[in-house]
Amino acid sequence: MALCFLMLAISVVFSQEKYVTPPHQEYDVNSIVLKTRLRELNEDILRNGILLDTTITNKKLLTGYKYEQFYDWDLYFENIYMSYYGISNFNFDNLEGFFAIQHPDGFIKRCFGPRPFGLTHHFKPFIAQIILLGSRQTGDWNWAEKYYNQTQKYLEHWFEYDTDKNGLCYWSGKQMKGWSGASDHSGMDNQNTRTLGKSEGVDLNCYLVRELEAMAVIAKEIGRKKDISQYKEHAKQLKALINEHLWDEESGFYYDRNEENGKTTFVKSVSGFTPIWAGVASKEYVKRMVEEHLKNPKEFWSAYPVPSYAMTEPDYRQNYQGQKGCNWKGNTWIPTNYMICHGLLDYGYKDLAKEIALKTYKMVLGNKATREFYNAETGEGNGMNPFFGWSSLAYYLPLELELNYNPMDLKERNIQKLSKKIGVNFK
Repeated sequence: MALCFLMLAISVVFSQEKYVTPPHQEYDVNSIVLKTRLRELNEDILRNGILLDTTITNKKLLTGYKYEQFYDWDLYFENIYMSYYGISNFNFDNLEGFFAIQHPDGFIKRCFGPRPFGLTHHFKPFIAQIILLGSRQTGDWNWAEKYYNQTQKYLEHWFEYDTDKNGLCYWSGKQMKGWSGASDHSGMDNQNTRTLGKSEGVDLNCYLVRELEAMAVIAKEIGRKKDISQYKEHAKQLKALINEHLWDEESGFYYDRNEENGKTTFVKSVSGFTPIWAGVASKEYVKRMVEEHLKNPKEFWSAYPVPSYAMTEPDYRQNYQGQKGCNWKGNTWIPTNYMICHGLLDYGYKDLAKEIALKTYKMVLGNKATREFYNAETGEGNGMNPFFGWSSLAYYLPLELELNYNPMDLKERNIQKLSKKIGVNFK
């Protein structure tokens, strides 16, 4: 037994010593290091991320997880990466699997596969955005029209998660000791101190703003003229409600609200920046968030920003269960950085967006393989190894900002094959 403990201690020391903070690295589309990493990543996706679904669609579907589970919001970011190579079919094929298991009231569970995850969690608000991304690539709106009514039902179901009828929706799930079903539903798995009770999430309601706006675009493209103004008006109203109920003037930040007691949950999470991405925040609010929080070295300005919890939070940490589980209480995640950078660019913070993007790129490329999430203080990768899901966006983010290109822009009609600028194929 003593020998086992000794070997474990040696292995821990070794694992800590073998990681070295990567040197400064400028973004260069001609970098052989970048090209080699992309080829390795694409090979991982081809081998382990495009898997045959034998339970619902009998088609090959896209996932970032080799254990054959297909998720909701992951799908949006995974398909953005595939768009760099002109690949669009997984937007539709994966969604067919989700629509096949839709309930009559519109409910769609957030994932399917061999593991019974999120059985009562509704698909996060990204379906319309996924449809828009795929349809803009193909230029064909027939699929969007075919599934339009089901998409409407899924979105309408979201607004049933509003029992106090104040217009804001909540993440659902039971609180079980130290585990929050609501945080699990949000995708920020272990943020149990943020998502208290029926948590009216800043992130959730910002996602819904974008879904409503995406539905307005789809309605226009398929000739549902009466629906266009309704979706636009609902999005406008929801933006106002987010600013009315979830913005705190004293601290200059957005927080979740517990619908059950009407109290604000004063936990600073990376989710508080989603109003920048969704275009919900005013310029004045963004200025305060940037100056007082994002660039604050005591809160979110770590060596490798943006940590998922502010460093001032009592349960902020870089290690969670020995990294056996996903850690959203301090680690840096690529999809949230991706959203923040594009949001900052929209508000005119180009230099800051580029700085975060380059730090993110350096962090990801500095590891020996693409990882699931990263230590915000050292840049060391954690979680799945290798990972071939949404972390892949880090390799193209600096290029997008340089080109002023945003594939998430709901007005963007030209979804570009950015891989041509680097010279790497998906084969």
